[in-house]
Amino acid sequence: MSFFRVAFTLLPILSFAADQPQWGQAWTRNLVSDEKHLPENFDPITRQNVKWVMDLGTQGHSTPVVAGGRIFIGTNNANPRDPKHVGDRGVFMCLDEKDGHLLWQLVVPKLEDDKYFDWPDVGMSSEATVEGDRAYLVTNRGEVVCLDVHGMANGNDGPYQDEGKHLALRDQPALTPGPLDADIVWLLDMKEACGIWCHDNAHSSILIRGDHLYLNTGTGVDNTHRFIRKPDAPSLIVVDKNTGKYLARDDEHIAPNIFHATWSSPSFAEVDGKPTIFFCGGNGITYAFETLESASPTDAVVTLTKRWQYDLDPTAPKTQVHQFTQNKLEGPSNIYGMPVLAGGKLFIAGGGDVFWGKNESWLKCVDPHDGKEIWSHPLGKHTLTTAAVHDGLVYATDADGVVHCVDEKTGEGIWTHAMNGTFWASPVIADGKIYLGTRKGNFCVLATGREKKVLCNLELKAPISASTTIANGVVYVATMKQLWALALP
Repeated sequence: MSFFRVAFTLLPILSFAADQPQWGQAWTRNLVSDEKHLPENFDPITRQNVKWVMDLGTQGHSTPVVAGGRIFIGTNNANPRDPKHVGDRGVFMCLDEKDGHLLWQLVVPKLEDDKYFDWPDVGMSSEATVEGDRAYLVTNRGEVVCLDVHGMANGNDGPYQDEGKHLALRDQPALTPGPLDADIVWLLDMKEACGIWCHDNAHSSILIRGDHLYLNTGTGVDNTHRFIRKPDAPSLIVVDKNTGKYLARDDEHIAPNIFHATWSSPSFAEVDGKPTIFFCGGNGITYAFETLESASPTDAVVTLTKRWQYDLDPTAPKTQVHQFTQNKLEGPSNIYGMPVLAGGKLFIAGGGDVFWGKNESWLKCVDPHDGKEIWSHPLGKHTLTTAAVHDGLVYATDADGVVHCVDEKTGEGIWTHAMNGTFWASPVIADGKIYLGTRKGNFCVLATGREKKVLCNLELKAPISASTTIANGVVYVATMKQLWALALP
């Protein structure tokens, strides 16, 4: 394999050395942290190794992000913190890192048109990406927003000034923003600007490179799960981080073959000195694109240039894919997790679909130069995992509730560990430990390495969809109902 170089230039996104300002390592998305002196267990009753715990809502799928003394996490409005916000809402909270108290929240009404656009009670599922005093995320309404991390404390920054209208339901009077409300700097509605069709709930972790935001759009099927109402919709777009202007899109005609929706976020690396965006589509195909180095001098949206594409499931049907809905034996594949770059290789997991697809999935290792497959390792019936690659081993989870440890070079299975419940979260590695949580609330800590060793096994009695986050010596475990901050004394 030829030489592979990943750029690790220190940018403002790395605001503090031990912050975690986006999901996964900057750009490469590897779920590995350099943090040390971390707890391998905790007691939710006696609060041993618990720094603090904060109540959320009743559903939360957003992995917490930590930057500049603040924690950013999505939830719903089942536990209201402001009496003027009543009913089902998407909520994105900004908490104080020291003790977890609420600093401000972005409260967004649900999309009223159809529950399949914005599923009831799901809340806000996207992760924030924080750079300096700006936080970027996608709301439950399919909007890309830039938020002031200080909230309204330093005034209502512009150019967006319609927070009061944004807080209210359609055709209802505008509300008056208060000190607990978010300050929106700019907003791009992808439904209107990009022609997408939201499905269930938007999920995106925005990647920043220079002045550009790269993100998946969340476009997908309609409420029948058998029809694509926006066949020309983009799956990957580029937005100006300073103004919110829609700059570029893919032109790979992915939308007609999306089996469910577009939920995988992009990654980045320089391959032989060429800046490259890696993106997994809702059609089960991974793409490598050239970056957008300069915006068009006109208002025209430009097309990203494709370098190569890789089909995770080449024998699967590629047309009329929705006739295979509810077929557990055959059908197309989808990819939920992010593509990860580590050790000169690209790691991708996918297959079938966790809701509708066939019972087959894999962990794949691909050459990032040309998209050629290096090895393939079978996983369980479905997977939503983003891989964690560390010390010659790759760790992944599947919907059967199994953790897989795989040899990075050969794809050979080293060990597996079965947990109680299915995995939507991904494994996170730090300090020789693997942190894991399942949809039945089973939280487990395993030791890294070729010999399986269980360090902790707890039943938290609340589902876990979010991956663990580690920052500034603290392990953050988000269940559907609570955010636990764990640290050694």
